[in-house]
Amino acid sequence: MIHTLLSDGWMLTTTPANAFEKPSDISAETQQITACVPGTVAEALENAGMFDRNNPHPLDTHDAWYRLALKTDAPADVMLHFAGLATVAEVFLNDTLILSSESMFESHDVSVHLSGNDNLAICFRALAPHLARKGPRASWRPQMMNTQGLRLIRTTALGYMPGWCPEIHAVGPWRPISYSRPAEQAIKDLVLRSDLSDKGDGLLSIAFKLQNRTDTISVHCADHSLTLQQNDDGDIAGQLTIPSVAQWWPHTHGTPQLHDVTLKIGGETYPLGQTGFRRIEVDSGSDGNDFTIKINGERIFCRGAVWTNADIMRLPGARTDYEPWLKLAADAGMNMIRIGGTMTYETPEFFKLCDELGLMVWQDLMFANFDYPAKDETFCEHVKTEVSQFLAGTASSPSLTILCGGSEMHQQGAMLGLPETIWNGSLTQEILPELATRQRPDVPLVANSPSGGALPFYPNSGIAHYYGVGAYCRPLDDARRANVRFAAECLAFSNVPQQQTLDRHLSVPAVIDPTWKKQVPRDRSASWDFEDIREHYVTELYDVVPNRLRREDPSRYLDYSRAVTADVMEATFAEWRRPGSSCNGALVWTLQDLMPGAGWGVIDATGEPKPAWYGLKRAFRPVQLLLSDEGTNGLDVHVINETSAAQDLIVELTCLRDGSQPVVSARRELHLAARQTTTIAASDLFGAFFDTTYAYRFGPPSHDVTVARLKNAADEEVMSEAFHFPLGRSWAMHAPDIEVHLLRNDKGNWCLKLTTNRLAQSVRVQVDNFRASDDWFHLAPGAAKTIELVARSGDEMLPSGEITTLSSKQVLRF
Repeated sequence: MIHTLLSDGWMLTTTPANAFEKPSDISAETQQITACVPGTVAEALENAGMFDRNNPHPLDTHDAWYRLALKTDAPADVMLHFAGLATVAEVFLNDTLILSSESMFESHDVSVHLSGNDNLAICFRALAPHLARKGPRASWRPQMMNTQGLRLIRTTALGYMPGWCPEIHAVGPWRPISYSRPAEQAIKDLVLRSDLSDKGDGLLSIAFKLQNRTDTISVHCADHSLTLQQNDDGDIAGQLTIPSVAQWWPHTHGTPQLHDVTLKIGGETYPLGQTGFRRIEVDSGSDGNDFTIKINGERIFCRGAVWTNADIMRLPGARTDYEPWLKLAADAGMNMIRIGGTMTYETPEFFKLCDELGLMVWQDLMFANFDYPAKDETFCEHVKTEVSQFLAGTASSPSLTILCGGSEMHQQGAMLGLPETIWNGSLTQEILPELATRQRPDVPLVANSPSGGALPFYPNSGIAHYYGVGAYCRPLDDARRANVRFAAECLAFSNVPQQQTLDRHLSVPAVIDPTWKKQVPRDRSASWDFEDIREHYVTELYDVVPNRLRREDPSRYLDYSRAVTADVMEATFAEWRRPGSSCNGALVWTLQDLMPGAGWGVIDATGEPKPAWYGLKRAFRPVQLLLSDEGTNGLDVHVINETSAAQDLIVELTCLRDGSQPVVSARRELHLAARQTTTIAASDLFGAFFDTTYAYRFGPPSHDVTVARLKNAADEEVMSEAFHFPLGRSWAMHAPDIEVHLLRNDKGNWCLKLTTNRLAQSVRVQVDNFRASDDWFHLAPGAAKTIELVARSGDEMLPSGEITTLSSKQVLRF
């Protein structure tokens, strides 16, 4: 069925709430502006110079009228399709009400007759009066939302969480509007599902209806086909088995293999898109407290971040909107993205991209923090419709890995001391599981995030939101002590963007300027913000006083602020990924900022990776080397191979005095089979006792840093590096002499080849019009480091820029 998009020609008028009942009541002299569809009122007003995203005014106190002169070639019976209307909306055709919608998350199809010269209008009623209405009594009231009415209205929490995101309200036709004419052979109610049997066979289930009788019907996938039969009601269903099918894997563990699916009806071929075959299991472990995701029988260490939105002004859903963000996620070695319950549902285009990129998706259903009125029949009908439509739209996507009943509802009730019978109710225990089981039996469902254990927010069982390292200012070793099993959220910091982003979008004094502080996230009722948290770790890791540094050397304060979040994230994931760790996965809060500034995102609002992103990129490598301080047991070297191929490797370990002089060193060749890990004690590598962790303290320390390198045995290319500071990072702050050489690699890309005479901490590479493949890294003597430069545009210019380090004030220009 061909859809004709109704995207152009729309005019927007905002009016006082309930001032007009139908579109003809609006005076012709009322001010109108052009509007995009799909789009939002915020976007249209900003394009007209009537809205400032940095100082937003409320958009939920007025009605917004979208109007279109709808001209077609001839009169016709058509189906109007509304993919998403935010939020309380009335649709008029030629002044006649044809649809009332009360949910942002539902799509609607309306059968109408078009005369050829029609007027289509949508009134988005002011949401504020609806949010003020009282409903069934709630058992608790979350503090993070600025209105309790959100529990009764099916709309996003974005815009209603002060301190978390800008107060830009979602209003308008945020998803496409189109119409279609009846097809001669219409395929209706198509459901396509893929799964993988225990034997490795692909199982493709298909079901649909045809309005006409047809003799020959078949489905085709991966060079196999199945003839389908139509019953007397026009229903068609079947399951195609594909022996030993090429499987879909997260990109860190294999190839995200996709297969085209086509339907042949009579002599016509209908492409149905692509699907992948994988089997998902959740292993609770021998103690029943684990949460391990297995894909195709293999344990997957899940790592990634929580998605916010591609653009809070537009709330877009096209491939081009998603692609830059998701590619950066994959480039950083992330293999999972979580869409949290405070956000919005994303479109099937999001999942198609994740399918291609090998990114697993943890999907919260859009419920968060509130005590929802699950006994209200109207509310439940909306819930069933939105969830069913979402699951239908993503039915063939292998990337959908976990369905979750929402965010922090269980935690909210439990933290207030309420009994489990109050906060663990029918919504997450009955209604949502029934929907998920019926439509996506291949995808595990968890009741809530967090959940499990003696209390749902304890990190030592099930799913955690872990902020011990982070908001609770616990030392870095708390990441082990907390016995985290799976962190669906973790490591929230006020991550400072790169300087070029600040220069262009937030050129104000850090921390002391109100404009800066406005973009720093905070919990609504807390006396601290996440900048305070970041500064706590600056003191802990580098033994400097942020307040003083901020006054005396603001640029250096920002560099410490950038370096610390990269260091903390890299160190924490090293703990969680080591063999023997209790942790099976962790997702950083969040992937991207919604506004320019020092927000939670590891990518800033302009799409530029922050230093924290680079730290995660180093921490997430599929072939990885890690160091862990085991105290009086010495230093352990961990090597991980998550890939599907065996690896021939070389491990090198060197302890340096003054960041330059080798005190002891070792080298060992190593063969790791596919998806194998190993742990080697440093003393085994050295062949004798050496106090690598300075735990025994027999005399003054003999070294201030240990450098470990993992090399490919074939060409001795460095694949991974790790650093251990037995006395702390501040003891290893040296003034290095770095040399840089500009060259081209075999792909024709510009590269920087860096060498140093002594350890350089947190090396920053700033190159005009280029993005470095690595940044804010430690550089040690003994091996050159090559940084590939990716051009931001297609220009073949000669790179120029500067290199600085946290351990020295010197600037190296090239």
